Amino acid sequence: MAIDAEILQTIEQMPDSLKQELLHYAKYLVENYSKSVSQESSAQQKRRSGILQGTFVLPLPHDFDEPLEVFQEYME
Repeated sequence: MAIDAEILQTIEQMPDSLKQELLHYAKYLVENYSKSVSQESSAQQKRRSGILQGTFVLPLPHDFDEPLEVFQEYME
């Protein structure tokens, strides 16, 4: 609680215009903190398995290892 008392003591010495600026900055910090906390919690969610299910067709086509038409001139 010592930090709270020191903050209050410092604020009491400020002029009103500076207090207004401090209030805006404090609101900005609180808003950004809540956004970063929510992003961290959503980033920690585990990925679902099978997310790419159905996107690959097996067996692979017979020409899978052949160069693409776009790169044939480059490969020659």
